[in-house]
Amino acid sequence: MNKIGLIIRREYLTRVRKRSFIIMSILGPLIFAGFMVIPAWMAMSEDQDLKKIAIVDSSNLFMNVIPDTDYLTFEYLYNTKLHDIKENYRKGGYYGVLYISHIVASEPNSVIFYSDKTPNQSTKIHISKAIEEYIRDQKLLAYEIEDLDNILKSVKTRINVRTIKLSDDGSEKESNTGIVMAIGYIGGFLIYMFIFFFGAAVMRGVIEEKVNRIVEVVISSVKPFQLMLGKILGIAMVGLSQFLIWVVSTFLLVTITSTLFFPELNMSPTDRVVAQDIMSTAPAEIETEAASEEMVEIMSALSTLRNIDFGVMLGSFLFYFLFGYLLYAAMFASIGAAVDNETDTQQFMLPVTIPLILSLVVLVNVISNPDSSVAFWFSIIPFTSPVVMMARIPFGVPYWEVLLSMGLLIITFLGMTWVAAKIYRTGILMYGKKVNYREIWKWIRYS
Repeated sequence: MNKIGLIIRREYLTRVRKRSFIIMSILGPLIFAGFMVIPAWMAMSEDQDLKKIAIVDSSNLFMNVIPDTDYLTFEYLYNTKLHDIKENYRKGGYYGVLYISHIVASEPNSVIFYSDKTPNQSTKIHISKAIEEYIRDQKLLAYEIEDLDNILKSVKTRINVRTIKLSDDGSEKESNTGIVMAIGYIGGFLIYMFIFFFGAAVMRGVIEEKVNRIVEVVISSVKPFQLMLGKILGIAMVGLSQFLIWVVSTFLLVTITSTLFFPELNMSPTDRVVAQDIMSTAPAEIETEAASEEMVEIMSALSTLRNIDFGVMLGSFLFYFLFGYLLYAAMFASIGAAVDNETDTQQFMLPVTIPLILSLVVLVNVISNPDSSVAFWFSIIPFTSPVVMMARIPFGVPYWEVLLSMGLLIITFLGMTWVAAKIYRTGILMYGKKVNYREIWKWIRYS
């Protein structure tokens, strides 16, 4: 055990001192924090450049239907041909030209926006919603219903479906499907990335020592199995260290950045509405309604995050990363021992990486339907369970399924380590020979 400890220490210290480890430890949190903060900031910010849009209405029925906003103004052009304004709209200072055909009531695709730039989604929604509501009102007026405006206001109803998860002991916890799906996908993808990245590092390390003939010196003092196990465990500690650095640094960066530079990210929708200087009553009502809807979504998301047991999530992540990595690292180490250079690894890499790639492919299906038979079997099979089970755990998985998955993963890891040790023992000192699957099978059968 003392020799294995020395090998672990050497592998760990050698890699954490590398420039690549230091760079990734710095860049990783910056990238993750950017993915978390920037989209939220962009979603809350608006394009504040004033845009003037020319409207050509072939039927003259939609004049003054689309209201102006703080950043959009609409100018209705009379007795103007579409062809003429399309060629000269920039000279008039227009951002684009909106054409409304006379058949818009029966043909939804007859509203066309011409511009040399692509309009943002909020601009398109504002235009389409105004036209849709006007057409709806005109159709309803044909029925000659008295007091139509008040009737429409009274029948307008918004439904928000809350999801409450019932546990076996009868307790209730609110959940948000979108948040849970995101957590499941991120957890599964991180497991895939860590296993593949650090497993391949084991293979490259074995090949490098074999090519440089360092292994011939080391193998005179330790057994091949001790060398392989020490290398695998040492790199596992490197992976765990980098993961902890990323988690802590990302949390600190997100907290500090959102507090100092984007304080509006921490404001409630109501506070943002109050902070605005709204002059007219009607827009205030619209903003307040939108804010209340946003508040419901945010409160649901926050309630879901509070109800998630992050202790279980972190423990599950560490277990499936560690044993998933150990399983694949053993296979990657045996590949590295069997070849003389990375070019020769291609024929052996495919069978090893197919289960990992397959687990990533089914990941989307798993988070959409975590209780399906596909999700169940892929979370039980040891070669795919680290990724798939990690994606299922946020949804809530029966304990017996988790224990079965963990047990099979441990048993498979032990068996694969035994097989890999046999391949490693023979292949680590073999040079200049092209190895095939038949040759590897002979190595496994050696007593």
